[in-house]
Amino acid sequence: MVLGLMRAIGEPCTPYDLKRAHAVSVGYFWTLPHSQLYAEPPRLARGGYVTEQREEGGRRRRLFSLTDKGEAALDAWLATPHGTLPELRDMALLQVFYGADMSAVASRQIAAHEERLAGYEALHADLQKATDAPPGPIRTLEAGIAYERTMIGYWRSLL
Repeated sequence: MVLGLMRAIGEPCTPYDLKRAHAVSVGYFWTLPHSQLYAEPPRLARGGYVTEQREEGGRRRRLFSLTDKGEAALDAWLATPHGTLPELRDMALLQVFYGADMSAVASRQIAAHEERLAGYEALHADLQKATDAPPGPIRTLEAGIAYERTMIGYWRSLL
């Protein structure tokens, strides 16, 4: 994921840049502790996947860039199909499983999923307008939109 974010940013980046890029892109479906985005680039540098430079002045931030080895590793990973299913970890479903008031849980979940759906639909509309938008983010948003619509339907069925 870090290599992919670095490619998407397209220029030397700091761990903070990675954190910001994560928050507005893959962070919607791939969560991780922000500390990992600070720890991973130096580890990748030690492995030769990225280079590290330090700014000469100012805050002397650490800037990381993909190497040819990092590009090749990312390309190899992208070319390898994965058939694993995601792990569903949903606190609301856990509450329902253990006997919570379904109507109360469902009402909160409908509102949350509707809010997320509206955000995804707005992002999708913006990307559809862009002439140079890559297809990957558009298709991923479509999966998110379908998921949110499905969950809204599920929670409404519990009311």
